[in-house]
Amino acid sequence: MNAAARKPDRILLAILAAIALLVITALAVVFFRGAPQELDESTPAGVVQRYSTAVITGDTATADTFLTEEARGRCNGYFGPPEATRVVLVSTSERGDSATVRVSIVHSSPGGPFGPSEFEMEEAFSLVKDGGRWKVNQAPYQLMSCGGAPARPASPMP
Repeated sequence: MNAAARKPDRILLAILAAIALLVITALAVVFFRGAPQELDESTPAGVVQRYSTAVITGDTATADTFLTEEARGRCNGYFGPPEATRVVLVSTSERGDSATVRVSIVHSSPGGPFGPSEFEMEEAFSLVKDGGRWKVNQAPYQLMSCGGAPARPASPMP
């Protein structure tokens, strides 16, 4: 009778060990997956990756270096902080001196009655070759950077 009581204990221990191994493996994958692969800056996708990173981190000076003069000319007024929290590459198509990079822009918000929420939309960047380099000619409004715009709109004095 004693041997029969030990058998279920061993099975339970084996199941718990397998679950623990799966949990440890999942945690290792999540924590050690690393940063996204940096794409070549000489490609349209690489330019969009660097531009988007600069906009999301608030580095408008760097973001400005990836814009054409025409795109910089569209900056009139205050755009505020970027609305995107994550940008995912969908596709790239090149046509001589122009290119289109399609991305999925993911927005996250921390609050809500059911906890954090997320939604995404697909948008496109238009790029042109300018002096042999790819530059962003049109960016989605969620990732529009205006380096010369004021930090905050002027507010009237009381």
